[in-house]
Amino acid sequence: MSSDHPVSGVAGRYATALFELAEAQNALDAVAADLDGIRAMMNESEDLFRLVRSPIYSAEEQGRAFAAILDKAGASGLVKNFVGLVIKNRRLFVLPDMIRAYKEILAVKRGEMTADVTSAHPLGQAQVESLKAALKVATGRDVHIDTKVDAALLGGLVVKVGSRMIDSSLRTKLNSLKIAMKEAS
Repeated sequence: MSSDHPVSGVAGRYATALFELAEAQNALDAVAADLDGIRAMMNESEDLFRLVRSPIYSAEEQGRAFAAILDKAGASGLVKNFVGLVIKNRRLFVLPDMIRAYKEILAVKRGEMTADVTSAHPLGQAQVESLKAALKVATGRDVHIDTKVDAALLGGLVVKVGSRMIDSSLRTKLNSLKIAMKEAS
């Protein structure tokens, strides 16, 4: 089955293994929800992101911290065991890529595409649904949206679907205006 998956490298191997275990336990959606929760926590907490990325923390420190976080978040045993193994193997720094790879495998299984959407402010559920509908019309396929917030955009969105990118951010428009004004003078 692993040859059917669009991912490779360390993140791909771990994600494929998790996917196959989740599929065998009929827990694909539950695992995806747990992983989305972990990703959201990492995006919201610089301390947690530092814990994941920094090599200065021991596996024991990372394990204790993540065990408490996953217990509080109500993560499934499969996800707790998976993260524990990742920590034991000193691969926690690759966890964000593993989560992304799992979501890619799941999207392929469902016949979906994934769009990475970066906005200046958090998007509301109605905005996400409207964006999904517009992207479905544009691509002809169901689209799963991964959102990220980057205040430096000032306003607007940056949408990446496959190899296409649509940048309607205010930052890009201001930069284009600045370049045009330099050329005009």
